[in-house]
Amino acid sequence: MRLAGGICCFLLLSLHADSAHTVAAGSGRRGAERVGRGVGRKSPPLGRGAQRPRESPTPAPPLGALHVVVPLASYQGEESSYSVLPGKKGQCSFSGIMMYDSAVWSPEPCVTCLCSSGRVVCDEATCPPRQCPHTFTPEGECCPVCSDMAPSEHTDPQQKASPRTATGRDRLLHGLEHKSEEEDSGEKDGEKRQRKKSTERRQPQRAHSEGRTSEKDGKPSHEEEDCWTSREEVEKEAHRSPNQESEEEEEEGEGCFSGGAQLPPLPSACSISDRKISCINAKLTKIPNIADPELRSLELIGNAISCLPDKAFQGTPNLERLDLRKNAISSSGIGPKAFKALKKLTHLYLDGNSLVEVPPALPPRLLELKINENSLQALEEESLAELQQLLVLELEGNQLSESNVSPLAFAPLRSLTHLRLGQNRFRIIPQGLPASIEELYLENNQIEEIKETSFNHTTNINVIVLHHNKIEEDRIDPLAWIYHENLESIDLSYNKLYHVPSYLPKSLLHLVLVGNRIERIPGYVFGHMKPGLEYLYLSFNQLNDGGIHPVSFYGAYHSLREIFLDYNELKSIPCGISRMTSLRLLRLNNNKIRRLRQERICGSENRDSRLEHLHLENNYISSRALSRYVFPCIRSHASIVLGPQKVK
Repeated sequence: MRLAGGICCFLLLSLHADSAHTVAAGSGRRGAERVGRGVGRKSPPLGRGAQRPRESPTPAPPLGALHVVVPLASYQGEESSYSVLPGKKGQCSFSGIMMYDSAVWSPEPCVTCLCSSGRVVCDEATCPPRQCPHTFTPEGECCPVCSDMAPSEHTDPQQKASPRTATGRDRLLHGLEHKSEEEDSGEKDGEKRQRKKSTERRQPQRAHSEGRTSEKDGKPSHEEEDCWTSREEVEKEAHRSPNQESEEEEEEGEGCFSGGAQLPPLPSACSISDRKISCINAKLTKIPNIADPELRSLELIGNAISCLPDKAFQGTPNLERLDLRKNAISSSGIGPKAFKALKKLTHLYLDGNSLVEVPPALPPRLLELKINENSLQALEEESLAELQQLLVLELEGNQLSESNVSPLAFAPLRSLTHLRLGQNRFRIIPQGLPASIEELYLENNQIEEIKETSFNHTTNINVIVLHHNKIEEDRIDPLAWIYHENLESIDLSYNKLYHVPSYLPKSLLHLVLVGNRIERIPGYVFGHMKPGLEYLYLSFNQLNDGGIHPVSFYGAYHSLREIFLDYNELKSIPCGISRMTSLRLLRLNNNKIRRLRQERICGSENRDSRLEHLHLENNYISSRALSRYVFPCIRSHASIVLGPQKVK
């Protein structure tokens, strides 16, 4: 009877748990749908680099996706990773841009988003019901209003749907038809326009052809011949008949464009929504000839586009986001006025092309510029001129170094907060960093030292990522960053450190030293920090029992929340752990520990510990000592991982 009763209780509990799980999952999905509804893009961010503390400005998430960054350690019962950021400021990442806590913005009309303690919460405007026979939505408004006039009286008699209410494809076709009508009306005075154009064309073409020649022999390259008028064509200009000029005039403007008004505007692989056109891997070789003033986002990722002529985007003057990643665009293929029409452009992505220099005359309203994985060979003083509003700049995977980057190159970037220069050839910290910089990524370079003047003017800097370089602890100047009041996160993983560096910033909360050759944690190395270090990651080093002293963690006993000491040479639990009153996560797996000493975790008083996760697997602990009750001060024994163990 007892057995049967026990089985019944077990089945009832299982059923209850499954029901609760199903309800929770359903409510979670409904909540996600409610929060993300109507939201229009990673970024960054996400992303490249193995040890990024924040989700970054890497490739942009698509419209309709919600990108949220929440420190994992904020959830009870969930384990952290090296990429956890303290999250003191509660910032959010949205569309590759870091938003401050309490920031409010509108990614789409009638949609409002809020950054709340690291979470992005978006809501769509709710329109009250209207008890009237006729309604219309005024320009710039979200909700309809009552009207005494019929709906057709609010619109153009020739067009029943306004550009705002029409679908993306309808607006596109409408724009092309409008363009064709203009061309037809222009043919009436063709002779007058022909004479004027013939006169104007000869002089600019000759000047432009001479200005775009190569440095070696003065001849245009193959890319230039595809996008620009060749010198032979200029010489033939004088011998062309009026009929020839009239025929070419009809084709003018097509140069780098694909198709025309008489052809289907986009390949079938493209998708069109209300304000967005996406042509990913659509085999385009030239910029489509699009005429849609309402278009806000244009994605042309993974095509074979090689050039951007001066009039490439004249039909889309209100573009805000332009994604040209993974094409074949060269610097010689970008016209000097290619971006001139894009007065409202805020996000430009040129990753994975063949650029050797930053494109000229970039839109001054840009907030985010990404030119990763190209062949940039220099940053001149004027390369980034006029970009005073730029917040995010990514130039990773190029050929930049201190020898070809001007100390004044970053001077115009007065608003820049995120700078990514990883996977380049820097041997020192770049000079002239903007005072506004908050996050700096220099991973996978050849940096050997950090000078006293490296971060002199960057008083707002919060995150510095320097993993996979060649830094030694004695090449870090004592005054390099010790007095920075906002510097909270430093990543020095995979360098040449033999002990934890001294003179770390007073404000430091997050220190990543994974994959070095560290043998020792000096005493009092964290003693000067206020409010105190919270996250310390020392995995994959050479720490042994003699390298950790009773005062190694002095100054961080009440602040440390996570310590990773896995994959080292420790033979016992380090001393000082029992004094850490805020410790939640401790990793000691993959060491050489043979004996478990209760006082090293619980202390002599055996007081309750706040540890939520303790990893001791893959050591040499005997089976007799393997008991989840070996540390009675830990409240949840399920959080202790003891197996498997090595046999030797």
